[in-house]
Amino acid sequence: MPKRNHISEEEVIEIQKARKNNKDKNIDKRLEALLLHAEGKKRADIAAKTGFGKQYITELVEKYQRNGLAYFVQKHYKGNHRNLSVAEEEELLEPFKKQAEAGQIIEVSAIRAAYEEKLGRSIENSRGQIYRMLKRHGWRKVMPRSKHPKKASNEAIEASKKLKLSSEANW
Repeated sequence: MPKRNHISEEEVIEIQKARKNNKDKNIDKRLEALLLHAEGKKRADIAAKTGFGKQYITELVEKYQRNGLAYFVQKHYKGNHRNLSVAEEEELLEPFKKQAEAGQIIEVSAIRAAYEEKLGRSIENSRGQIYRMLKRHGWRKVMPRSKHPKKASNEAIEASKKLKLSSEANW
Protein backbone atom coordinates (compact mmCIF):
# COMPACT_ATOMS: atom_id res chain seq x y z
CA MET A 1 0.00 0.00 0.00
CA PRO A 2 1.52 3.39 -1.01
CA LYS A 3 2.40 5.86 1.68
CA ARG A 4 -0.09 8.71 2.26
CA ASN A 5 0.92 11.92 0.45
CA HIS A 6 3.69 10.04 -1.33
CA ILE A 7 5.73 11.91 -3.95
CA SER A 8 7.00 9.69 -6.78
CA GLU A 9 10.50 9.73 -8.32
CA GLU A 10 9.22 11.43 -11.49
CA GLU A 11 7.62 14.14 -9.37
CA VAL A 12 10.87 14.58 -7.42
CA ILE A 13 12.79 15.15 -10.68
CA GLU A 14 10.12 17.61 -11.80
CA ILE A 15 10.37 19.51 -8.48
CA GLN A 16 14.18 19.60 -8.72
CA LYS A 17 13.99 21.08 -12.24
CA ALA A 18 11.47 23.66 -11.08
CA ARG A 19 13.70 24.56 -8.14
CA LYS A 20 16.71 24.96 -10.43
CA ASN A 21 14.80 27.31 -12.78
CA ASN A 22 13.25 29.31 -9.94
CA LYS A 23 14.57 32.68 -8.74
CA ASP A 24 12.05 33.49 -6.00
CA LYS A 25 13.27 32.52 -2.52
CA ASN A 26 9.77 31.97 -1.13
CA ILE A 27 8.89 29.53 -3.89
CA ASP A 28 12.27 27.87 -3.39
CA LYS A 29 11.55 27.25 0.30
CA ARG A 30 8.22 25.62 -0.51
CA LEU A 31 9.84 23.39 -3.15
CA GLU A 32 12.63 22.50 -0.71
CA ALA A 33 10.02 21.43 1.86
CA LEU A 34 8.42 19.18 -0.76
CA LEU A 35 11.78 17.61 -1.63
CA LEU A 36 12.62 16.98 2.01
CA HIS A 37 9.21 15.34 2.46
CA ALA A 38 9.87 13.17 -0.60
CA GLU A 39 13.18 12.06 0.97
CA GLY A 40 11.21 10.80 3.96
CA LYS A 41 12.27 13.47 6.47
CA LYS A 42 10.01 14.08 9.45
CA ARG A 43 7.92 17.21 9.70
CA ALA A 44 9.94 18.47 12.69
CA ASP A 45 13.20 18.19 10.71
CA ILE A 46 11.67 19.91 7.68
CA ALA A 47 10.29 22.66 9.93
CA ALA A 48 13.72 23.22 11.49
CA LYS A 49 15.40 23.41 8.08
CA THR A 50 12.85 25.61 6.28
CA GLY A 51 11.43 27.67 9.13
CA PHE A 52 7.85 26.60 8.34
CA GLY A 53 5.49 25.24 10.96
CA LYS A 54 4.83 21.51 11.06
CA GLN A 55 1.15 21.96 10.18
CA TYR A 56 2.06 24.21 7.22
CA ILE A 57 4.33 21.49 5.83
CA THR A 58 1.43 19.06 5.89
CA GLU A 59 -0.71 21.66 4.11
CA LEU A 60 2.00 22.18 1.47
CA VAL A 61 2.14 18.47 0.69
CA GLU A 62 -1.64 18.23 0.50
CA LYS A 63 -1.80 21.29 -1.79
CA TYR A 64 0.85 19.68 -3.99
CA GLN A 65 -1.19 16.48 -4.20
CA ARG A 66 -4.38 18.39 -5.08
CA ASN A 67 -3.03 21.14 -7.38
CA GLY A 68 0.28 19.87 -8.71
CA LEU A 69 3.56 21.71 -9.24
CA ALA A 70 2.02 24.61 -11.16
CA TYR A 71 0.45 25.83 -7.91
CA PHE A 72 3.89 26.17 -6.29
CA VAL A 73 5.79 27.93 -9.04
CA GLN A 74 3.30 30.78 -9.34
CA LYS A 75 3.47 33.82 -7.11
CA HIS A 76 0.54 33.89 -4.74
CA TYR A 77 0.82 37.49 -3.63
CA LYS A 78 0.37 40.24 -6.15
CA GLY A 79 0.67 43.97 -5.63
CA ASN A 80 -1.45 46.85 -6.84
CA HIS A 81 -4.59 46.35 -4.82
CA ARG A 82 -6.03 49.66 -5.97
CA ASN A 83 -9.72 50.35 -6.05
CA LEU A 84 -9.50 52.21 -9.36
CA SER A 85 -7.28 51.81 -12.39
CA VAL A 86 -4.81 54.53 -13.28
CA ALA A 87 -7.07 55.72 -16.10
CA GLU A 88 -10.06 55.93 -13.75
CA GLU A 89 -7.95 57.88 -11.26
CA GLU A 90 -6.93 60.34 -13.99
CA GLU A 91 -10.57 60.77 -14.95
CA LEU A 92 -11.45 61.42 -11.31
CA LEU A 93 -8.70 64.03 -10.92
CA GLU A 94 -9.47 65.90 -14.17
CA PRO A 95 -11.99 68.41 -12.71
CA PHE A 96 -9.66 69.07 -9.77
CA LYS A 97 -6.78 69.64 -12.17
CA LYS A 98 -8.82 72.29 -13.98
CA GLN A 99 -9.57 73.98 -10.66
CA ALA A 100 -5.89 73.94 -9.73
CA GLU A 101 -4.89 75.45 -13.08
CA ALA A 102 -7.44 78.20 -12.47
CA GLY A 103 -5.63 79.02 -9.22
CA GLN A 104 -8.22 77.67 -6.82
CA ILE A 105 -7.29 75.88 -3.61
CA ILE A 106 -8.14 72.18 -3.64
CA GLU A 107 -8.66 70.23 -0.44
CA VAL A 108 -8.00 66.53 -0.10
CA SER A 109 -11.40 66.09 1.56
CA ALA A 110 -13.10 67.07 -1.71
CA ILE A 111 -10.98 64.58 -3.67
CA ARG A 112 -11.74 61.93 -1.04
CA ALA A 113 -15.48 62.58 -1.34
CA ALA A 114 -15.32 62.23 -5.13
CA TYR A 115 -13.25 59.04 -4.76
CA GLU A 116 -15.74 57.50 -2.33
CA GLU A 117 -18.64 58.52 -4.57
CA LYS A 118 -17.02 56.80 -7.53
CA LEU A 119 -16.40 53.65 -5.45
CA GLY A 120 -19.83 53.67 -3.89
CA ARG A 121 -18.44 53.05 -0.39
CA SER A 122 -16.20 54.73 2.15
CA ILE A 123 -12.49 54.03 2.27
CA GLU A 124 -10.69 53.40 5.53
CA ASN A 125 -7.19 54.85 5.41
CA SER A 126 -8.46 57.64 3.24
CA ARG A 127 -5.79 60.30 3.72
CA GLY A 128 -2.90 57.98 2.97
CA GLN A 129 -4.68 56.35 0.07
CA ILE A 130 -5.63 59.67 -1.51
CA TYR A 131 -2.14 61.12 -1.02
CA ARG A 132 -0.58 58.04 -2.63
CA MET A 133 -2.95 58.41 -5.59
CA LEU A 134 -2.00 62.09 -5.93
CA LYS A 135 1.70 61.22 -5.80
CA ARG A 136 1.18 58.56 -8.51
CA HIS A 137 -0.20 61.26 -10.79
CA GLY A 138 2.56 63.78 -10.12
CA TRP A 139 0.62 66.03 -7.78
CA ARG A 140 2.42 67.64 -4.87
CA LYS A 141 1.31 69.44 -1.77
CA VAL A 142 1.63 73.18 -2.30
CA MET A 143 0.23 75.42 0.41
CA PRO A 144 0.32 79.19 0.71
CA ARG A 145 2.62 80.09 3.56
CA SER A 146 1.06 81.75 6.55
CA LYS A 147 3.74 84.45 6.78
CA HIS A 148 6.85 85.55 4.97
CA PRO A 149 9.95 83.86 6.40
CA LYS A 150 11.88 87.16 6.60
CA LYS A 151 9.03 89.18 8.09
CA ALA A 152 10.14 91.42 10.91
CA SER A 153 8.93 90.75 14.43
CA ASN A 154 5.96 92.69 15.82
CA GLU A 155 8.29 94.69 18.12
CA ALA A 156 10.44 95.80 15.19
CA ILE A 157 7.34 96.85 13.24
CA GLU A 158 6.06 98.90 16.18
CA ALA A 159 9.48 100.53 16.64
CA SER A 160 9.56 101.40 12.95
CA LYS A 161 6.13 103.02 13.19
CA LYS A 162 7.28 105.14 16.15
CA LEU A 163 10.38 106.23 14.23
CA LYS A 164 8.24 107.13 11.23
CA LEU A 165 5.86 109.20 13.37
CA SER A 166 8.71 111.05 15.05
CA SER A 167 10.40 111.80 11.69
CA GLU A 168 7.11 113.12 10.25
CA ALA A 169 6.74 115.43 13.25
CA ASN A 170 10.16 116.92 12.50
CA TRP A 171 9.17 117.95 9.00
